[in-house]
Amino acid sequence: MVTKASRSAYTVNGLDATIHRLENNKMATTYGSDPKGLICGYLFDAASPGRPISLDDALQWLATEQAERSGAFIWLHFNLTDAMAEPWMQENLPLAPEYFEAMHAGSRSTRIEDAADHLIAVINDVSYEFSFEPSEIASLFMTVNERIAVSARSHPLRSIDRLREAVKDGCRFGSSMALLNHLMNDQGDVLVRIVRDATLQVDGIEDSLLLGRLQHKRGDLGKLRRVLVRLQRLLAPEPGALFRLLRQPPRWINDNDLDELRQSTEEFSLVLRDLAALQERIKLLQEEIAAQVGEQTNRSVFTLTVVTVLALPINIIAGLLGMNVGGIPMADNPHGFLFIALIVLSFTIVAGWLAFRRRE
Repeated sequence: MVTKASRSAYTVNGLDATIHRLENNKMATTYGSDPKGLICGYLFDAASPGRPISLDDALQWLATEQAERSGAFIWLHFNLTDAMAEPWMQENLPLAPEYFEAMHAGSRSTRIEDAADHLIAVINDVSYEFSFEPSEIASLFMTVNERIAVSARSHPLRSIDRLREAVKDGCRFGSSMALLNHLMNDQGDVLVRIVRDATLQVDGIEDSLLLGRLQHKRGDLGKLRRVLVRLQRLLAPEPGALFRLLRQPPRWINDNDLDELRQSTEEFSLVLRDLAALQERIKLLQEEIAAQVGEQTNRSVFTLTVVTVLALPINIIAGLLGMNVGGIPMADNPHGFLFIALIVLSFTIVAGWLAFRRRE
């Protein structure tokens, strides 16, 4: 008869055997080379940093690990452009159906929801080489429970790459929720850098505006504002989902991880507030540029109007005197041209005085 103690010993021995095999093989992480779309996989234990793990080892670990080994979990990161990734996850991993529904849902706003003790996170992020293009914003889908964390994306994203680098550098995580919190903090840092870079661009455009060098700055501001509006709309966490999660969290989330999530959410809201302030600043600059462009247009129209008014007397008189009919005045007078020139000059001076008087 197998007792509880023997099952616990078997569980611990199975985990230690898995770790021992990984250490002996000195397995290197080969991103994106797995036929099932696995980019990277790690086994975490409270006593040691993450160790690279393959899909076969992950399935064996999930089959042998029990609740007695608290604090240990695995993280699997998949590439959704691989057609085998999603079917393999559905078939082999104990994930909630809501996770796969989130991948195909129309709403891509950032949110974290509870689905039968599984946290479903939709996190919008930017590409690694972000150049303020709307097409460089994509979604990361992540699900977390007590024993497993699974993330999937279609495009390389900056925050998740920072998390992978932290794991490779030996960062330790006491729980799967701590891993998610680290990802949220990384996303906040990325957003801070985006706001800082956008602020530098706006400063340069504002300096050019003060120097009177408009060039194509109006179009640049419009493009930058559109990207920031989309970032704010996608990156702003849904308040309702977060409120429900913080009020009724899953049982396996400890108080420290919950406080960390609450703090990261508050910091994230502050960054989004700075992002909204930057959008308002861009809007004011656009209005200032539009006012300057309108003023320049008015000056051009006024100049054209003055030229037209000044040329009106000479055009009328030249048209009248140029008719091939009899009775042209002073046609036989030797000083006729001088008289006509003086008349044209007088009318031109009067017209110019009236035009500039109206402007004043």
